Amino acid sequence: MEHAVGQVAGFAGVTVRTLHHYDAIGLLSPSGRSHAGHRRYNDADLDRLQQILFYRELGFPLDGIAVLLDDPEADPQEHLRRQHALLTGRISELRRMAAAVETAMEARKMGIDLTPEEKFEVFGGKDPEQHAEEAERRWGGTEAYAESQRRAARYTKEDWKRMQAEVASWGERYDALMAAGEPATGERAMDLAEEHRLHITTWFYDCTPQIHRGLGEMYVAEPQFKAFYESMRTGLAEHLRDAINANAARRE
Repeated sequence: MEHAVGQVAGFAGVTVRTLHHYDAIGLLSPSGRSHAGHRRYNDADLDRLQQILFYRELGFPLDGIAVLLDDPEADPQEHLRRQHALLTGRISELRRMAAAVETAMEARKMGIDLTPEEKFEVFGGKDPEQHAEEAERRWGGTEAYAESQRRAARYTKEDWKRMQAEVASWGERYDALMAAGEPATGERAMDLAEEHRLHITTWFYDCTPQIHRGLGEMYVAEPQFKAFYESMRTGLAEHLRDAINANAARRE
């Protein structure tokens, strides 16, 4: 079956002028002509056009595409393998870019208005908003979440650094407590659980013992939260959950 140039332009989403240009440079010359001398494209021409447009989408120059398509050593299967590899790489890169944009969006939403240098200085290699999506999913409509947003929007670089220092100090002391073999129901563990609750109350929202219990369960159940505490010490998420429960019971 043969197709007129206007039909092919419509199929492919390109202009007639583009097809004329491809013909002029020898990249895609139609296999036939009508009695009036008009270009006529057959199925093989359409296959070649599809290949051209694929490589163009990936940023290949026209002369480079011509070399690829006219390679006598390459068969159709080889083109498919090459395209699959290129697409896989492109997908990975786009996912990385999308993740970076999402991180920036979440950071802006949380009010972390720091320069890249300041963010690295404060948070190092950790994403300061790695829990933001889960937090919004769980509590996005609550007053506690709204209050945490309002507070975070006011924090400076020095505030974030002080907050991080408090978390690091707490983590070191909890690590030492576990290394000493102290139980989650002991006084020291409950005191550190209470310090954890007050840290949240100070920096984000009023964390009641009941809310704290729910957080403790989430630290064990949700992989991203558990990984944060497990990075301080293996088993810390479960130990902290039990200490939070014991502290809540003590306070109640």
